Amino acid sequence: MKPLAPDDIRASFVNLGEADPDRIFVPALHEVIWDEREYFGWRDPQNRSRGYLVHWVGDRPVGLMLRVSPSAPPPGVAAMCSLCHTSRPSDQITMFSAPRAGEAGVNGNSIGTYICDDLACSHVVRHVPPGTAAKSSAEVLAERIVGLGTRLTAFTANVMKTA
Repeated sequence: MKPLAPDDIRASFVNLGEADPDRIFVPALHEVIWDEREYFGWRDPQNRSRGYLVHWVGDRPVGLMLRVSPSAPPPGVAAMCSLCHTSRPSDQITMFSAPRAGEAGVNGNSIGTYICDDLACSHVVRHVPPGTAAKSSAEVLAERIVGLGTRLTAFTANVMKTA
């Protein structure tokens, strides 16, 4: 992922509606290892019911504001993240909804999906499970990274649909 500055991040959101992007909490970026990310995601420490993710679509960053849904997978079972396709305990997977971009979002239209609670899929995909069939760890890692990028791009495109 290409590096981002706080102003780039704040200007990237496509589904904020009337919200003021200057009020979004952006974490410190000085320790971010951009080469090991497909997107930059974080939960708002001042409002835990919100999350944000930003990634590059073509030559521009696109940001999505996410809301935590009150529904959750049942405790004590595994759940799968829709982005990184990793099964984790249900308390580590959260249903997030993203208001659609434009007038559809203003009218309350949103799309929901299960995502890692900490929005750290870029880190999760880099942990290749042991015993991964006949493929090398490098092949599996490459497939996991490409898959994450493909699913994130599809989710973003769905949020940005206006019809």
